[in-house]
Amino acid sequence: MAEKPKLYYFNGRGRMESIRWLLAAAGVEFEEVILETREQYLKLQEDGYLLFHQVPLVEIDGMKLTQTRAILSYLAAKYNLYGKDLKETALINMYTDGTLDLMLLIALSYFKPAEQREKDTELIVEKAKSRYFTVFEKILKNHGQDFLVGNKFSWADIQLLEVILMIEELCPTALSNFPLLQAFKTRISNIPNIKKFLQPGSQRKPPPDDHYVATVKEILQF
Repeated sequence: MAEKPKLYYFNGRGRMESIRWLLAAAGVEFEEVILETREQYLKLQEDGYLLFHQVPLVEIDGMKLTQTRAILSYLAAKYNLYGKDLKETALINMYTDGTLDLMLLIALSYFKPAEQREKDTELIVEKAKSRYFTVFEKILKNHGQDFLVGNKFSWADIQLLEVILMIEELCPTALSNFPLLQAFKTRISNIPNIKKFLQPGSQRKPPPDDHYVATVKEILQF
């Protein structure tokens, strides 16, 4: 029996959360090594596990993978969530790169002072609606299928749902003018593996809190 993937990261979302989502959607059980001290992080560096001295790190199939997009691409291909041909793969890459950019804006905002974060949150929500949700609403309308690419569940669908839920944490009415995205959210949320991951007690992480931010700053020393 193959060993479970092992994920090395802080006890929070960050750049690892999309990896958790993808594994969960594929129905793959995984283990987590939570980094709580700088010593743990430095030990991974000293052992040569962190190619560019960065996490996330995922151990899978005898490899130690770093760099978020590389990890996600590998997992999507391995678990048949990456399209049926090069054209579909290109579309999935394009859509997921966009949503990853939005996720990074959200993630970084938690590390800013409270006053600045409040301003950033307003800008992020507005950008999500005007730049990203408008685009994906149009994609769903033009494509006319249940999923973003082809007519099959893919990494692109997983990641769009993830970012929708992140934005709704900041603004619960964010989808009010996007009926196709509302239906998409309901549809994808009810896929059994996704539904399970959204339940309390799963390995899905909550929004960052002050303790998480302080821990990451201490470990990375910034």
